[in-house]
Amino acid sequence: MRDELLFSRDGSIQAYIEQLLNAVTTSVEAALYRLNNPALAQGLERAWRRGVQVRLVLDRNKFDDDRAPRHLLAEVSFPWRLLYGRGGCGSKMHHKMVLFDSAVALAGSYNWTLESERENYENLLVLRAPEQLAQFHREFEALWNEAREFRPPGDGAPGLASRETT
Repeated sequence: MRDELLFSRDGSIQAYIEQLLNAVTTSVEAALYRLNNPALAQGLERAWRRGVQVRLVLDRNKFDDDRAPRHLLAEVSFPWRLLYGRGGCGSKMHHKMVLFDSAVALAGSYNWTLESERENYENLLVLRAPEQLAQFHREFEALWNEAREFRPPGDGAPGLASRETT
């Protein structure tokens, strides 16, 4: 298959991602700046429950600022971590990249948010070249290894500190 480029003005990017989540068989590695879209979070959880290895890294600043991802992630079983950008607190882990089964990578401006799906002009690049997929995997592994799990102070969501399973 060839690479693809999707634009939000042409249709639902969420629907495209949901198809990939429904078809994934071995792994999902996602580094996302923002996540507040319940359907996509539930798609990750469904993949996990089918036996797919799911790992998620989110920007710690956005997580600290927005209660929606806390509530979404309080309901999931898969491992997830938080990370600041290269400059520490205040800098952004600004990636929007996902690798499915080491066979398809997504990148672009599209955040996994309701705003990206319903309001914004967004793009999503779908890549399938093995050398590019390997680069995405290396970057994700570096992020995953640098990221840490934590329990936000004052957050009543149960079990956040126990979500990590490696």
